[in-house]
Amino acid sequence: MTAILGISAYYHDSAAALIVDGEIVAAAQEERFTRKKHDYRFPTNAIEFCLERAGIQAEDLDYVTFYDKPFLKFERLLETYLAYAPVGFKSFLMAMPLWLKSKLHLPREMRKSLGGKYKKRFVFTEHHESHAASAFFPSPFEEAAILTLDGVGEWTTTSYGVGRGNKIELTHEQRFPHSLGLLYSAFTYYTGFKVNSGEYKVMGLAPYGDPKYVDLILEHLMDLKEDGSFRMDMSYFNYCQGLTMTSEKFHKLMGAPPRTPESQISQREMDLAASVQKVTEEVMLRAARFAHEQSGMKNLCLAGGVALNCVGNGKILRDGPFENIWIQPAAGDAGGALGAAQFVWHQLLDNERVVKSGDSQKGSLLGPKFENDEIKEYLDSVGAEYEYHEDEDKLCDRVAELIASEKVAGWMQGHMEFGPRALGSRSIIGDPRSEQMQKVMNLKIKFRESFRPFAPSVLNENVSDFFQMRPQENSPYMLLVAPVQESIRCQTNGVTDKLFGIDKLNVKRSSIPAITHVDYSARVQTVDPERHGRYYKLIKSFNEKTGCPVMINTSFNVRGEPIVCTPEHAYRCFMATNMDVLVLENYVLLKEKQKVDAQIDRDEYLAEFALD
Repeated sequence: MTAILGISAYYHDSAAALIVDGEIVAAAQEERFTRKKHDYRFPTNAIEFCLERAGIQAEDLDYVTFYDKPFLKFERLLETYLAYAPVGFKSFLMAMPLWLKSKLHLPREMRKSLGGKYKKRFVFTEHHESHAASAFFPSPFEEAAILTLDGVGEWTTTSYGVGRGNKIELTHEQRFPHSLGLLYSAFTYYTGFKVNSGEYKVMGLAPYGDPKYVDLILEHLMDLKEDGSFRMDMSYFNYCQGLTMTSEKFHKLMGAPPRTPESQISQREMDLAASVQKVTEEVMLRAARFAHEQSGMKNLCLAGGVALNCVGNGKILRDGPFENIWIQPAAGDAGGALGAAQFVWHQLLDNERVVKSGDSQKGSLLGPKFENDEIKEYLDSVGAEYEYHEDEDKLCDRVAELIASEKVAGWMQGHMEFGPRALGSRSIIGDPRSEQMQKVMNLKIKFRESFRPFAPSVLNENVSDFFQMRPQENSPYMLLVAPVQESIRCQTNGVTDKLFGIDKLNVKRSSIPAITHVDYSARVQTVDPERHGRYYKLIKSFNEKTGCPVMINTSFNVRGEPIVCTPEHAYRCFMATNMDVLVLENYVLLKEKQKVDAQIDRDEYLAEFALD
């Protein structure tokens, strides 16, 4: 047996992943255990879970690998500060303590976290090697072009390469400070959202706007080449030397200072979001075309934080030259832990790679699971009222009936998802046919901005009936955006042409309005019996009752909270929100049946989590 532990830490979304004899056994983000969103600290809890899941101890590990090279990253940090000195001195002073205490002493930190029991070697892979490995090795392709795009690793911000069999080779790169991820983050900051967690809000806001700033971006902020490479005019940005993303010159060009966080969102922010999204899609598409031109391959694998831009991914699939694409579900830094472990197994140890028809990531359902006995013990300890359904079909029928009557349910089943998306194991679910469901779920359950779209889960065999995708095309990880089919769209008779901004939200656009965004798009998750088991049966039952094989799927959490992990997390979220139903494996709880004094104060609950 060969056991390899991969670790990512100290930047964004720390995680651990474990592979044994080449098989992915476990993976989880630290935030799910500590309840601190995007927890960057060393993933002690995630490591403990991975070892426990595999039934091994730290001393049984053969390799421990880290997802980037800290000394190379430190070199970039020092060179950048020196280049901008003395301007960046304050930022330098803020960064140094963590580097001097932990980041430059990673072997010591890792040995300490493993209780001093691990005595073998540590392997440090390069950041984009980890991303590339996470993109290609679990994919269903014997060979593929590889494209990684993120903020920055050591120096690299974008890389191109190929994967064949059990080897990857990166042949081209773009380097810091010229970064598509950091450009997007700059606009995230400028539009008043939090960098490294608010980028998906910008993507969701974009369809409400008009991309009127595209020319300004391409004329002043960046010089974009045909191959997708570009150079940025750094006088407009502040991330190399300061504590903000944009400079006064940027603000002057755009005509105003950054939006104050939590203030009213105006049409201007929507237009800015639409503009940077359009530029991002164009860069992604050009980069994909270049990767195809260089490799001549029909398949593409994607990873890096920018690969979570599912609108851009959909554009590559529809308008790009590749026949198939596969995107790492944990495309950001968390997935680097998995990639680092796989890089050691395949690239360094030269072990054979067995390609599986779907992929080898097991639906990315790689986290903790809780048995019915554990759940019952917890529910009894808090005096919860519940139904128990031993028969799975009856359970799914019961929950499908509740959803069909416009109840909103928290659904916790099986192994927790690895990556930022809820995929039917830790989800809040609802009826997509309801015209009010998007607002209800955003404002009364998620406590977040009303403009945010929800994703549909659709039975794989029905995907092309509802969305402009190929028959039974797989999108199990909710990483592709596709237009809804013309056949299910509603006639608006020109009403939408007269509306601007959030007003567009009030128009019914399809027979499944709760998941149809204002531009007639949807972030699609396909559900199949092999990967999703009970979740597939639930939607199947819902379809039998309603004729609709689609269900709303959003992550089981409130704004600022990591996705729930344990029965306790799920119960507390249920009791603090306006959710109607909670399903914990075979147990069904109805809010109306719970004791009044068991309710959790909503404001106190929300205050536990920092705003994201």
